[in-house]
Amino acid sequence: MDEGVLFQIKKEHLETGLRGFPVGYCPTSTVTSTEGLFYANFPIKEVASWSAEEGIYLILKGKKGSQEEVNSYFSKRYRASYLKPQTLEAIRQLPFQGSPMKLLGLALLIAGIFESIGEYQKDCEHLVMIIPEITALVINLHAGWKHTPSCPELGYIQNFIHMLGVPQQTREMEEAMRLFNVLHYDHGGGNLSTFVGKAVASSLEDLYGSIASAMCALAGPRHGRANQDALEFLQKIFIETKGDITAQKIEELMRQKIRQHELIFGFGHAVLRIEDPRSTVMYDYLEKHFQNHPLVQTAFLLRSVGVRVLQENPKIASPYPNVDAVSGVMLAAANFNYPLYFPLLFGMSRTVGIARQIVYERVEAREGRGTPIIRPRYLYNGPS
Repeated sequence: MDEGVLFQIKKEHLETGLRGFPVGYCPTSTVTSTEGLFYANFPIKEVASWSAEEGIYLILKGKKGSQEEVNSYFSKRYRASYLKPQTLEAIRQLPFQGSPMKLLGLALLIAGIFESIGEYQKDCEHLVMIIPEITALVINLHAGWKHTPSCPELGYIQNFIHMLGVPQQTREMEEAMRLFNVLHYDHGGGNLSTFVGKAVASSLEDLYGSIASAMCALAGPRHGRANQDALEFLQKIFIETKGDITAQKIEELMRQKIRQHELIFGFGHAVLRIEDPRSTVMYDYLEKHFQNHPLVQTAFLLRSVGVRVLQENPKIASPYPNVDAVSGVMLAAANFNYPLYFPLLFGMSRTVGIARQIVYERVEAREGRGTPIIRPRYLYNGPS
């Protein structure tokens, strides 16, 4: 984009969620309408095969690390990162009858009391290292599962699964969790949770409070809860087929839902005009490992039928599957069939990108001065 281009704000641009208006720089990732997501200058399809540690290093450092560099970075930080006893005890006192995403936000605020160093860069690195433990603790307490103490020597994703008390863990769960985690680290600078986290940090709120606010933004059905809703939608479709999992039956059900003005989850994107490359990666993974799973078969039929049906509506600019269309199916197929906790996994992953972008805006932007406090102008339209 030409940085010299001036944007003329017109009346039709108001109350549109700032969509399409550049407001700053993003040092970690970018999304184009025709190619999808890039971490730094690496397409997500390439990064998808990396370990969690390699992906995190790329986001935090802005370059691909050698195996030696990645191992050294994590051995100094992750293997020495445990929640303090005060943090663990305080989180365990939360009322775990509520929404698990709200509990994650509360847990982050608690962590900010006991874990915060008070420097954005150091807090970013520490939070990225402890967010798996916080997330596992919240899920286990909410679900009533036994929590296993952290063992960072196992590795970032391996330790997360080790801490989770999910019944009947499978070998496939580790790879599905790794893939989900790596694909969700970042998605440009303007998605809601990232923008909210940076906006709160612009007041000089610390990193933990800023990330907690970002998780509240992520919790909504228009954002991080979409993966949960998409799987529940797919499960409903599967039940309604009554065992007749065919393209014809899926199309009948889909057209019926459109006639009844029901939402079609898992399709469309604000930026992309192609199938989300992240979903393509997961479709490929599912075809290789879970092609006989009934929900996977339903997802593939919905992928082909859905695009064709939605393309009939000229008002739909993006009729293609997005990341939420298949991320929940992948987790369910790998035996983590707990949609209520999918947004927490999203939040655990996205913390990496949001935290790094906050560091940029607070201590690197504008030659180290940081960006000013967010203060958009609103025009009065009340009684005259």
